[in-house]
Order: sequence, then C-alpha cells, then structure tokens
Amino acid sequence: MLTIYGVYRSRASRNIWLAEELGIPFKNVAVIQHYRSVPAGMLHTQSPEFLKINPSGLIPSIDDDGLVLHESLAINLYLARKHGGPLAGATVAEEGQIAMWALWAATGVEPHAINVLYHRLGNPNGVKDPKIADAAVDALKGPFAVLDKALEKSGWLVGDRFTVADLNAAEIVRYAQPAPELFEAAPRVKAWLAACQARPAFKKMWAARDAEPA
Repeated sequence: MLTIYGVYRSRASRNIWLAEELGIPFKNVAVIQHYRSVPAGMLHTQSPEFLKINPSGLIPSIDDDGLVLHESLAINLYLARKHGGPLAGATVAEEGQIAMWALWAATGVEPHAINVLYHRLGNPNGVKDPKIADAAVDALKGPFAVLDKALEKSGWLVGDRFTVADLNAAEIVRYAQPAPELFEAAPRVKAWLAACQARPAFKKMWAARDAEPA
C-alpha cells in the first residue's frame, strides 16, 4: 500500500493528484507544516514520529511498500514510471523530456510563482509586498513565453497527450494564477492549465483540499 505523508494544502497535492490519475490505492497520513496552526494531537513536520520518515522535516514523503521517498516531483516521476500507462514516458527520449520539464518548472518557475502567490494573496507570516509580487511577475514573463511556445504543437508538453510532465508543471504554474496578466499574454498556457485542472482526478483532489482547514 502506498502511504502519502502530508496535508492536501501542501505539495502533497501533487502526489495525491497523480495517485488519483493512476488509480493507485493509497493511505494519506495528514502531516501539517509546523509553522501553521497545528491542531492538538496532529502530526506536523517537526514531530519526532515524522522526522523518522523524513529527517529534513518537509512534506510530502511517501512509503511505497517499504521504499521511502521525498520531494514531490521526484515522487511523481517514480510513481509514473512504476505504474506505466500513458502518463509515463513511452520512450527513453520521453522520459528525458519529462525529467527536463520537472526541473525546468522547479528551478525556473516555482521560486517566482510562490512569490506571486504569497505577495498577492498572502503568506504564512501575513506580510504582502506588492514590489516582490511585481518583480516575480516580471521574472515569469520569459518562462511563460517558453512554455507557451512548447505547447504550440499538441497542447501538451511531451508527445500528444497529458503526462506526468504536465501534471508536475501545472501544479507549479498554478501558483502564479493570482497574476492573470501572465496567462492573458500566454493563451496556450492558459488553455493548457484549464485543461489540466478540468481532469476528474484534479477535481477530486481539489475538492478534498478545499474541505481541509486553511
């Protein structure tokens, strides 16, 4: 049995979405970020019990029949590779492309997209800085243009179908949604993200996320 450690309002959402896409039975152990308001008796990222799973004290982590992995994007690459199907790479070349897009999104998009999210909507310390948000939007114009061009051929990142590459990137790009001007300037990105988020597995994950306390 696959166990996913982390609350839905965390990067564990990426792994839960993929598990739902693949139809993998899983157990979710709710582990909340330690800097949030932690309900009495709930595991958090600095709980001794969780630190035995991930000494870094970060979510998500998984335990897949004894194999423990951390880092949400790597977990998704592993699960897609293990369970096959159209979400995984069909060739070595596609596997390379899938890994490329995961690293591209993590390094080139996520740091700025998080600043858009935190400084336009709010963040754990309650401080919003419009200058930081505006700088992040400017930094994302280039990556959004690259992504828009990559979607020109089929509307998807790898091959002509939805894959784990799209799922991983979409979960990062969505952080930038409080900056609609980025999506208006990249219409293929806007349509692609809407198509990803229209998938039943995403909607199921998101409904559970919405039901979770903020």
